[in-house]
Formats: sequence, structure tokens, C-alpha cells
Amino acid sequence: MNFLKTININGELIDLSTPKVMGIINVTPDSFYSGSRQQSIDEILKKADQMINEGAAFLDIGGYSSRPGADHISPEEELKRVIQPIEAINREFPEIIISIDTFRASVAKEALDRGAQMINDISGGDLDPKMFELVQSFQVPYILMHMRGTPQNMKERTEYADVVKEIIASISAKLNKLTKIGVNDILVDPGFGFAKTVDQNFEILSKLEALKILGRPLLVGLSRKSMIYKTLNVSPEETLNGTTVVNTLALLKGASILRVHDVKEASEAIELVKHFSH
Repeated sequence: MNFLKTININGELIDLSTPKVMGIINVTPDSFYSGSRQQSIDEILKKADQMINEGAAFLDIGGYSSRPGADHISPEEELKRVIQPIEAINREFPEIIISIDTFRASVAKEALDRGAQMINDISGGDLDPKMFELVQSFQVPYILMHMRGTPQNMKERTEYADVVKEIIASISAKLNKLTKIGVNDILVDPGFGFAKTVDQNFEILSKLEALKILGRPLLVGLSRKSMIYKTLNVSPEETLNGTTVVNTLALLKGASILRVHDVKEASEAIELVKHFSH
């Protein structure tokens, strides 16, 4: 199978044969990692500037906290949180690619209208039946993540006969649907921490190269996740070193994009792995 290593953004091909970094900008008051919560526009622009200088190729803006058991908010509240930051970043840093982190087609549409250029959907289309149609009409890159249930109940949905096989089967079925309606630029994300136990997360990481069968660039979001802090028995604030270790393992197993809170360290990991792999 041909393994795609580029995505098309507004007619420009972004080459992912050298992995890239996506910086996380949470505009939520209740993200699991306090260091990623950005509130005022000034703070957000400062964070964006720092991430771009440290090597981020993408910035992922999210207004809906997807940590386990997070509060459910309305689409109106979510939009209120994300639109101003997207417009401000787009105005100040027109060269950066902005991704909207949402599972709602209405929020994604408004974000794309205001300057976002790709969609990161934690539900892979499951939580909004209009999402695939929206991606098709806008023809933007789509990050298809694997999750079961919702952020509110995903912790009860961790029964798998074979977690990696089931992720591949689920994503594969959705890839078929999307390609049938003419969506070409798709990245896949196994969804670390979403309806998976700590042990399952490590199993996915150890078999990550199996996802290459899907033929799409692989995005991984391991940054400061509970699989790290529960294993090391530390707080999310103390997981930078652990994050770098698991990101390095993911790069060695074929990750194309690292979605992270700490861009500098992820960029350094990519640089070192590049030299190691040559």
C-alpha cells in the first residue's frame, strides 16, 4: 500500500516525511494540564509566538475539554472560546497552520470560515453525523481519531479483544467512507487515553507501526497524558521528561506529527531521531 506522506493545505503540499510538531493551545478553563490553559488573547498570542519560534508547524486550538469526566458545554460556549483566538493567531501569524480541535461540524465550519485550515476530531465523526460532509465540502485535512463513547463516559468503554486490531478496523471503515465522498487529506490518530487503559496505551505505542497499514500519516497525542503520570506516579506538571521519552518511541515507530504542550522538546526529539535514523 502507498503510504501518504503529504497533506494538501490550500493548494500547498505539506511534506511529513520529516515529522512535524503540532502545538496545543487549550482555551478551556478545565484542561487536565494547568500549564496549557490559556485565557486572555495576549496570553494566547504569546504562547502561539513561543510555539512557532520553537518549531511548531501547526497550532491546535480547542475550546472543549476532552479530559475524562469533563463538563459538557454547548456549541455556543465552545465557539465563544475558540473564534477570537483563531482570528487573532491568523492575523498575527498568517504563516502558521491552525487546526480546530472539535467534534462538532457547526464549530468546525465557523472556525474554518475565520482562519482555521484543518479539523482535529476526537470522535472521528461519531459525535456529529454532519462532520464528514463538512470536511468534504471544505476539502481541508481531517484528523481522524479513534475514541469510543464521549469524554464523559469513555472510561467505561475500554473492553477490547485486541485493541490495536479494533482501532485499525474502526479507522479503516471510516477512511473508506471518507474516500468514497472525495476526502483525500486524512491523518489518523489512535487516540491515546481515549477509552483506553494505561496498559492498552502502552500496547498501542509498542505496536504503533501496525497502523501504517492504513496508509495515512500518523498523528500521536501522548503529551502529559495519564499513561505517563500514572506510571511514574507524578503530577501532569512533572511529565515533560516522560512525554519526551514516549514521543521518541512514537517517532521511532513511524509518527508523522507529535501533538504536544511543549514544542521545543518535541522539536529536539525529532531532530535527534532524524540523525539516529539516517
